[in-house]
Amino acid sequence: MPTCYLTRVVHFSAEHRYFRPDWSADQNTRTFGDAGRDHAHAYQCAVTVRGTPDPSSGMIVDLALLDRVLAEEIVQRFDGRHINRDVAEFAYGKSVPTGEMLCQDVWRRVAKRLPGSCALTAVRVQEENTLYAEYRGEA
Repeated sequence: MPTCYLTRVVHFSAEHRYFRPDWSADQNTRTFGDAGRDHAHAYQCAVTVRGTPDPSSGMIVDLALLDRVLAEEIVQRFDGRHINRDVAEFAYGKSVPTGEMLCQDVWRRVAKRLPGSCALTAVRVQEENTLYAEYRGEA
């Protein structure tokens, strides 16, 4: 059977700030501009998996399982939160919560929970209509 791709999109609203405590205020402002202040987004996160459809179900992954993983690893983790304050991996002094870094974090968490029948191929985190980051697992 041929390889198919399946994408599920989930939504969450969260605040964040681009800031490095080891940098001066001037360097933070020069690098991050307005994103250096607390601000919020209504995010969309698209997760794409690939695999060969099961001959009996026609699916590459149990959609209920995928939905549960995405709810736990993305929505419950980020929705209604201030990412810098409420998500340990993005605490001040750790990773800056850019779209790029959120993609990599989601990839690590989701990839290890998928069944062997499918593989993660892309994670896309969209902050607004004209801005998104995508990660495809490349080093």
